Amino acid sequence: MKLRFFAIPVHGADDATVELNQFLGAHRILEIRREFIADSVSSYWAICVTFDDGDSATRAAGAAGGARRPKVDYRDQFTDPEFAVFARLRGLRKTLADAEGVPAFAVFSNEQLAEMVRRRVASAADLGAIPGVGEARNEKYGQAFLRIVVDAALPDAAPPETPSVDHEV
Repeated sequence: MKLRFFAIPVHGADDATVELNQFLGAHRILEIRREFIADSVSSYWAICVTFDDGDSATRAAGAAGGARRPKVDYRDQFTDPEFAVFARLRGLRKTLADAEGVPAFAVFSNEQLAEMVRRRVASAADLGAIPGVGEARNEKYGQAFLRIVVDAALPDAAPPETPSVDHEV
């Protein structure tokens, strides 16, 4: 994890803004902190960017168990109606996370949202049965997410196929 600092002047900020945007686009950003520095005509935004540059310490931490999972395309895992519900759950998660100033995964992970759709959760107990969904998350966010799944009225999930066995007589 590394830090980079930027000063974006209030007047004539074009070059500094381009530099900041290029940097943000080229790195994995972990956090951005900004503060307005009021100094008459010399006022500016002080911006501190925390980023991961993929250095050896970060790779070593990843190899020690913090490695990222490969991205999952949930559109491939769901029917169109199921994916629509999943997308609504993600939208609600983003709204709540933005309102609380936390990352989206702090509300629920994509996999937890996918499990809500797969399991057709209909109660707090159903939600609590999803790995990683504890009592606190259930109480804080559960009803809003349950309402989306229940209101969608998805048909029950198809039971797993069992191979047919032919018996010779």
